[in-house]
Amino acid sequence: MKNYLTLFATLVSLCLSSCSNDTEVETKNEEPMENSNDFDFEAMMEKFNNRPIYSELKIEHIDSTSDDELIQLVFDNLTTKLEDNYEREFEIITSLSEERQTIYAIWLVEAEVNNGGFNQFYVNSSGQFAEIAEMAFKNVNSEKLANLMAKANKIWQEENLAERQDGSMESFSESYEDNPLNDLDSEFYDLCESESLFDLQVQFIRNNKEKFVD
Repeated sequence: MKNYLTLFATLVSLCLSSCSNDTEVETKNEEPMENSNDFDFEAMMEKFNNRPIYSELKIEHIDSTSDDELIQLVFDNLTTKLEDNYEREFEIITSLSEERQTIYAIWLVEAEVNNGGFNQFYVNSSGQFAEIAEMAFKNVNSEKLANLMAKANKIWQEENLAERQDGSMESFSESYEDNPLNDLDSEFYDLCESESLFDLQVQFIRNNKEKFVD
C-alpha cells in the first residue's frame, strides 16, 4: 500500500486528531460553524504551511514552543531525518533515541487509526512500527493504550490478517469485512480521550527534552 504519511501528518495537525483532549473540549463548547466567524481555514493553513521546521532541534526551540504545537515541532524534526527516503523509514527512525521513536510511533498509530482503523495501520508501512508502538504507549505512561496495542498486535499475527491483502485497493476494502480489529477502533478513540494522550506526550517531551535535540 502507498505510504500516506505526509497526508496524515497534515490531517492530524489541522484537525488535532480525536486523541487530543483539548480538541474534545473545544468542540463541545464552540458555536456551530454557520453561526461563527471565528474559524478562518485559510489563515490556519497559512500558519501551518509557514511553521518553522528544524532539521537541528535545540532545547530553546522546545522551551519556546507552546504545548499545543510541541508534538508537531518534534514530529517535523523527525521527518527531516528521512529526507523523503521512506524505503528506509524503519531503519532511520529506529537508529534514533527511544524517546524520539516513541513520539514517531504514537503519531503513526493516531494518524492511521483515526483515518482508517487499526486495519489500515497494519496494512500500510506504519505496521512495521507495531511493537515499537506498544513500547511507546508504555513510555508515556498509558498502560491501557499499551495493552490495547498489544491486543491489536496479537490479533493481527494470530488471525493471519496479512493474508487478506494482495496489494490491491479491492483486497484492502474487502479486508474490513468481519475483521476482529474493527472492534478495537472505538476503544482506541475512547482511551485516547480518557487517558489524555496528547497531554501525556507533551509531558513526556518536556521531561526528556534533551533526548529530542540534535
